Amino acid sequence: MSASEEAIREYYECVDREAYEELFSLFAEDVVYHRPGQEPIEGMADFEEFYQEIRAIDRGTHTVIDLTAEDDTIAVQGRFAGVLEGGQVEFGFADVHRFDDEGLITERWTYTDTGRV
Repeated sequence: MSASEEAIREYYECVDREAYEELFSLFAEDVVYHRPGQEPIEGMADFEEFYQEIRAIDRGTHTVIDLTAEDDTIAVQGRFAGVLEGGQVEFGFADVHRFDDEGLITERWTYTDTGRV
């Protein structure tokens, strides 16, 4: 199965619109989300809780600058502009997404130049 560029673009659109049900439908039930310096988020229940209750970013817009796909993996370089803990921010990010055989994102890694997400 090849990774879906369309699904990745939809992911960022869903995050920006806070369309969480649509966002969650892009991910496998056994999703693992890796963030530097933090324990991985494992499984859909914890993934949903993170996006709906824990995530420090309040709102904003992701801009995809570059997207590279190979086999079951897509890497993204981009910029984010929005609100983090009540203050305006703008920073770069790099994300890597791995897909399962059903076309769902099963693993995700996020790196930002803020040191947190």
